[in-house]
Amino acid sequence: MPIAVYGDYGFALLLIPTAAADYLEYERFQLMDSIRPFIDAGRVKVFSIDSINTESWMNNHMTGHDKINRHKQWNEYVFNEVIPFIRNNTSQETPIVTCGASFGALHSANLFFKRPDLINGCIPMSGVYELTEYTKGHYDDDVYFNSPMHYLPNLSDHTILEQIRGNGHIHLLSGSGSHEDPESARRLAGILYGKGIWYELDIWGPEWGHDWPTWRAMLPHYLGTRF
Repeated sequence: MPIAVYGDYGFALLLIPTAAADYLEYERFQLMDSIRPFIDAGRVKVFSIDSINTESWMNNHMTGHDKINRHKQWNEYVFNEVIPFIRNNTSQETPIVTCGASFGALHSANLFFKRPDLINGCIPMSGVYELTEYTKGHYDDDVYFNSPMHYLPNLSDHTILEQIRGNGHIHLLSGSGSHEDPESARRLAGILYGKGIWYELDIWGPEWGHDWPTWRAMLPHYLGTRF
């Protein structure tokens, strides 16, 4: 699967596409232009990858069992191929932070919470963190373990919790405008709080809807002020 790379230096930002899009989506919708100053200044090196949502949850011709299996295969692709690719193109010490908008927000958060030994933080924007929002009624153990709102409350593995707590970049971002669901971010923040996990919750106003102008404003703001 293709990977678009932007920049030469800085921490690694792994971008996950929105619903049915590909690795060039963030470039097409000018988000890359909005963060170009940070790339050119050597503060961030961006890696943008494909999703498989059209081969899983957004494919109406597949069974729920096949969809979650495809989702799990994509997770393993990220852990076993994308992360090593990033390491080979940066260094073993370079922090990796996942980021995505809409469906990409769920993926970016889930990848981090599942493997905080590989990933050092996440910037989910405008997300819903219950995978069941997309599964059309299908529910099994694999859905549970890929739905942060389901598995995080019961997470008790001390090593994983300490790895999550040790990463200082969990930024939960949402607007309050059209088609946004800021309550989902608030619910996830409440779970993290209960686990003693540091996070930042930032809910923007009603003028910020579920669309590209919001994300083109959010991401550069956070790159400029938190990294």
